[in-house]
Amino acid sequence: MLNEVLLTFAQWLGAQQWSTGLHESFYMYNWIETTHVLTLTVFLGMLFVIDLRMLGVALTDVPASKIAERLDLPMMIGFTVMIITGLLLFYAIPVRTTQSVWFRLKVILLIAAGINAWIFRNRMKAAKPTWDLDPVPPKNVRIGAGLSLTLWIAIIFAGRAIAYDWFDCGKDQSAFLNWAAGCVADVAAH
Repeated sequence: MLNEVLLTFAQWLGAQQWSTGLHESFYMYNWIETTHVLTLTVFLGMLFVIDLRMLGVALTDVPASKIAERLDLPMMIGFTVMIITGLLLFYAIPVRTTQSVWFRLKVILLIAAGINAWIFRNRMKAAKPTWDLDPVPPKNVRIGAGLSLTLWIAIIFAGRAIAYDWFDCGKDQSAFLNWAAGCVADVAAH
């Protein structure tokens, strides 16, 4: 049911003139993809510095709150541009992207990373006075930072794998992979 709804939406989106024009553009798609990758590096660079401090691995002589405060704005700018360009990349190729196991995995990982970031940020703010100057933060903060790094590395891998057709619809693969990729026509045929 959900796969049919997603496919119908993707087909409608893909039929839009701007979607087709963006996908077939000689330069624009490449510029958007390049901007997506560059802002991903800005965002992740800031996030990794914060996470490494929260793990007690780097910059242990600097208060954790100072690092987070100073890197928060450029990190959020990078994140915002990265999300906008990611949505434009989806808009340019909605059907194939919707039916990608890797895209679906990336969305799940992004949701998990968002939940982790929300929990992590709240814990960090609540505990700031007690451990801000400690070279090694408390265990729950280190776990959140480690989970953040792990999730974002997985998101990068899944995002990169979207470009490959290893599990595209129409290939001879298991019913589970067809379902996970959203291969509505292939599931109905088997």
